[in-house]
Amino acid sequence: MTSRVNHFKTIPGLVKSLSDVTLASHKSAIDSMMKHLIDIRASQLNGCTFCVDMHIKQAKLDGERELRIYHVAVWRESPLFSAKEKAALALTEALTRINAHGVSDELYHAVSEHFSEVEISELAMAISVINSWNRLMVLSQMEPGALDKAYGLDRADLN
Repeated sequence: MTSRVNHFKTIPGLVKSLSDVTLASHKSAIDSMMKHLIDIRASQLNGCTFCVDMHIKQAKLDGERELRIYHVAVWRESPLFSAKEKAALALTEALTRINAHGVSDELYHAVSEHFSEVEISELAMAISVINSWNRLMVLSQMEPGALDKAYGLDRADLN
């Protein structure tokens, strides 16, 4: 995989703004482990190898169980996720791959059973942010692990 445009160099101000939104999103009421699940699943759906790599390492460093990380791709069938986590993952898929009908009333109702209106907005923001990063990194084709040392992800000990 060869590197293309490096957005960190070409548009540093905009990347910093997106980073600031990302940091603000991570200060929401949504549990950090759930954010990791969202980041991993959206990145898988978008085919963003760089982000899948990064977010798996972040999840491991934050104490997520490896088996749950492996099961993110098959979350619907996996017994390792709670109904609340499954609702968040369903919303992640719906907002990552928006179809002609948008988010169904059925899905919205399922999500609202577990999350307040504020939390639903926070989930939507977290999903929007990772989708923005995925699109930037898919275009750049940055090498997975290229920023591990800078972000301390080399401590995850995943080679």
